[in-house]
Amino acid sequence: MRRFALILALCPGILAADEFRTLTGDEILAALTGQKLDYGGGVWQTFEDTMLTQYYSGRPSSGRWAVRGDQYCSVWPPSDLWACYDVQQKDDVIWFVDDSGGTTDGTYAE
Repeated sequence: MRRFALILALCPGILAADEFRTLTGDEILAALTGQKLDYGGGVWQTFEDTMLTQYYSGRPSSGRWAVRGDQYCSVWPPSDLWACYDVQQKDDVIWFVDDSGGTTDGTYAE
């Protein structure tokens, strides 16, 4: 019986390893700084260490990014409104999760 309880106790950890994990502020910085994410269909985004970001989906767009608390935030001129997202990661896939639970996923580009 004790062995069965030990197996059950270990199963949630095994299952959790296959799921996306929410990143902390420091982890977001480490995951994005200097990286390029591919969103598919020729759409991509870079995250420079100067906190500038470039987004391309048929034409380039430049903005700024920051980490506030445990969220990724970005602003895209001419707007001055920052939008913030939780960030989750599983292997080389990054999810940006908005307040309503919608996700945008990108994969590290080579």
